[in-house]
Amino acid sequence: MAWVYIFFAGLLEIGWALGLKASEGFTRPLITFFTLITAAASFWLLSQAMREPPAGTAYAVWSGIGAFGTVLLGIVFFQDTVSAGKLACLLMIVAGIVGVKIFS
Repeated sequence: MAWVYIFFAGLLEIGWALGLKASEGFTRPLITFFTLITAAASFWLLSQAMREPPAGTAYAVWSGIGAFGTVLLGIVFFQDTVSAGKLACLLMIVAGIVGVKIFS
């Protein structure tokens, strides 16, 4: 069950990270509220998940999911730049997440 928590915590991390951008410095109240709620939920799920796997493994997977998803959706929704180098680095993040999980 810990890995399910980590997965959903990672998805919520994507939500609050993008919410930080969309809130325009917390000047948009509804988006700010969404950002704070998703951040709290993400941290709560991560705290529940960390009861079982090693803390470093859980944190690495959580932050990797968040980083990967935030970069990818930043490209889609905020027209962040795309380059072969950026895409290659995203693949390395995925490889790192898989590697940390396999070797834990």
